[in-house]
Amino acid sequence: MEKLETLWNGITMATGSAFPLSTDSILLADFTPLGKNCKVADLGSGCGALGLLLCGKDESCRVTGIELQEASHNAALENIRRNQLSHRLSSILGDIRSIRSLLPANEFDCVISNPPYFPQNAGAPAKGGARVARGEENCDLPSLFAAGAWLLRYGGIFCLVHRPERLTDLLFYARQCKLEPKRIRFVHHHATSPISLVLLQCKLGGKPGLTFEPDLILWEKDGSPTKEQLQIYRR
Repeated sequence: MEKLETLWNGITMATGSAFPLSTDSILLADFTPLGKNCKVADLGSGCGALGLLLCGKDESCRVTGIELQEASHNAALENIRRNQLSHRLSSILGDIRSIRSLLPANEFDCVISNPPYFPQNAGAPAKGGARVARGEENCDLPSLFAAGAWLLRYGGIFCLVHRPERLTDLLFYARQCKLEPKRIRFVHHHATSPISLVLLQCKLGGKPGLTFEPDLILWEKDGSPTKEQLQIYRR
């Protein structure tokens, strides 16, 4: 029997060794601002975790996921069916490197992504077949930002989560695609530990000006979750 994780607003997601719910996705969904009736594209959407979270966060948003791996895409379809979200959440089986053949230009207000973190051939193979690897073999940063720029309307936003050691690459490739970095937030496991994640928001056609938000600390010294982590998880 599959295990169900309850997300925001009662939405559920099937989880297991192949499709775990990650802290990265929860933090990104919390970080991403949604206007009323926001139309969102999720690049590398997996089993639909980000889309499910955003649908729970805002009842007016609509999310289209694009996923390369068939097993993950099928899991997303099952999550959509179980939550009766077909009117707001969809999954397309496709390659973001061929985004122009998948979706029209300038159709989305927001693009989100929790992409592979490591350069090509650097990621270890994933267990259970959920991902071929956490490397960029199928989702390199230039292609990711190019896809986001293609999908966004002028002034639309692109939000993603990544590793801090890739920050220079993120800023470089974003600007190459006219996606101006506007908000950034660093995440730490503990107050004294190094940065573990970077949350970044860019704006298509935006003017220069980057805001650094207060760092997010996930755990107290005694191992208990911080107040802010609890607030994010209990939305």
